[in-house]
Amino acid sequence: MLIQGAEIAGTFPRDLRIAGGRIAAIGRGLSAAAGEPTLAAAGGALLPGLHDHHVHLFALAALQSSVRCGPPEVNDAAALASALAGARASGDWIRGVGYFESVAGDLDRRRLDALVPDRPVRIQHRSGALWILNSAGGDRLGLDRGADAPGVERDAEGRATGRLFRLDAWLRERLGEGSRPSLSGVGRRLARYGVTGVTDATPGNAAAELSAFVEAVAGGDLRQRVVVMGQPSLPPASCLGVDAGVGVERGAVKVWLAESELLPFGELRRTIESAHRDGRPVAVHCVTRTELVFAVAAFAAAGSVAGDRIEHAAVAPPEVVELLADTSLTVVTQPNFIRERGDAYAERVEPADRPWLYRGRGFLAAGVPLGGGTDAPFGDPDPWRAMRAAVDRRSAGGLVLGPGELLSPEQALALFTSPAHAPGAPPRRIEVGAPADLCLLDRPWRQAHLELTSAHVAATLCGGRVTWWRGDLRGVARQRRREGPHVVVRRQAVEDGAARCDPVHQ
Repeated sequence: MLIQGAEIAGTFPRDLRIAGGRIAAIGRGLSAAAGEPTLAAAGGALLPGLHDHHVHLFALAALQSSVRCGPPEVNDAAALASALAGARASGDWIRGVGYFESVAGDLDRRRLDALVPDRPVRIQHRSGALWILNSAGGDRLGLDRGADAPGVERDAEGRATGRLFRLDAWLRERLGEGSRPSLSGVGRRLARYGVTGVTDATPGNAAAELSAFVEAVAGGDLRQRVVVMGQPSLPPASCLGVDAGVGVERGAVKVWLAESELLPFGELRRTIESAHRDGRPVAVHCVTRTELVFAVAAFAAAGSVAGDRIEHAAVAPPEVVELLADTSLTVVTQPNFIRERGDAYAERVEPADRPWLYRGRGFLAAGVPLGGGTDAPFGDPDPWRAMRAAVDRRSAGGLVLGPGELLSPEQALALFTSPAHAPGAPPRRIEVGAPADLCLLDRPWRQAHLELTSAHVAATLCGGRVTWWRGDLRGVARQRRREGPHVVVRRQAVEDGAARCDPVHQ
């Protein structure tokens, strides 16, 4: 394929040829070979494809068949009751997501029984750490008939309250949900945003999940390259007989810390040391000040290697940022939470911690490598919204949180264009020999950076294959022909895309 008339690294016009999934040539006035597909960029900025460094793919896919139970769609108890009532006409279980205490306080089985007494209900807290079941749901699981696991909350009489902490895999097994949701819709949606790669940061990922990702990528459902974090037992893709060209790779060992029940320090240190001996980095979930200090101390004791990272670092005061810099750790942040949850943070987060929420400039100034993720489905999966939040730091209600943490549009873009295995490293370059993972905008960067919206994405290519194509791109081609050089756009086979919970991460 030949892309003609693009803006590349601020220079226009530039042409770019793709061969064998890689960039083969960049120059001016490149001529199309006989039968070579061409794409008219019409002056649009050609960027490296975006990489979301923290996402949960199967949970995002499951969102499509779930009831929204929290802000911004549901904001009070009456709205929650209405949403659940509207879901009662289909399916067996009612599966809700995104619940937050601002809607109707702390939920348990009895409060859910008042809303839905006759159908099994399970609702996930927006932190991802908690499921709440009504009595019918608890009965289905046998919670008061011998079924138990660490994380099943019980009252003083030993009766299940309906609250299950960090028991996703156990819950899925008890429900007999052997099949996972299709990732085809997720693949289309992410491609529409210009995303060519993701890192799935689900702690429980093991061989079965790795195999499912390989199947989804090889079958074309998932149109992105995938780095898979997970358990220490997660095998490399090569052990499954996967060819390196499929685009699925094993990533870091994922550790989830919870301040209310921290691992013994020695256990975390040994987990880090063991992963390093196996040639794997470690990624630690930290959303409170205490969790972050605990994790950094463990890395200091165990030693750090390239790729070790802190997920979220939601509260990072200056003294802790200095420790991060000293241990050479990377942070993967979610600036979209400033937009999505900033108003709740302003009410619920301690005033002393508010200036240090999901920091941007402070990390960079201290020399801490900084990558970006959306944490979808717990955050919005559109990385352009996260970029915009990193630049303006505004909540949905208009509050500015941490104005000293503002990033430039270029710094915000860099959060999502760093290499898959090195978030926070210099952004990938569009250069000869690089994989043709590209995001084409419909306008030059000098215009696009003023809005930072996925509405400006015109086409996405992964490994030289068009994975998303905006429907009106033919109009761009006709306009370009009228302006001068003869350009032909040939459409390829592309589908048009379309314990407790931690208050800071909630």
